[in-house]
Amino acid sequence: MGHGASRLRRLAHEVAKFGAVGGAGVLVNLLVFNLVRAVTDLQVVRASVIATLVATVFNYLGYRYFTYRDRDKTGRTREMTLFLLFSAVGLVIENGVLYVATYGFDWNTPLQNNIFKFLGIGIATLLRFWSYRTWVFRSLPSPEAVAAPERAGESPTGQRVP
Repeated sequence: MGHGASRLRRLAHEVAKFGAVGGAGVLVNLLVFNLVRAVTDLQVVRASVIATLVATVFNYLGYRYFTYRDRDKTGRTREMTLFLLFSAVGLVIENGVLYVATYGFDWNTPLQNNIFKFLGIGIATLLRFWSYRTWVFRSLPSPEAVAAPERAGESPTGQRVP
């Protein structure tokens, strides 16, 4: 099997693990959202923000200790800061979709709230997947790169770089 197929297989495995944690996080998010709506009189977007925050903590633990457990663990402060930053952007996207649907279009039945909450989660998930894998949970160098570091001033092909 070639290098490209191996990379594709690793990416598919990562997407599956990300999806497993994310799917469980969606369930946590929707369950907390509906629970808060049922037992409090909080407005829909406030209840959604609480649910998003609970799901964010759940997801961080799942991503750090399951999906990306083999990734670099040396910069935990940086990792947590970036995770919170990208999670906050996701929170704004997720709840912005719900806000526009609820208050902009007056789609405010429990079913509509759940549909637009779910849609917002989906859109925000695209950003989260890209940002978490690219910036937050950084890859460790491959064993080949560690075993044969390039000499200063040479390209990977061995040619001198000006």
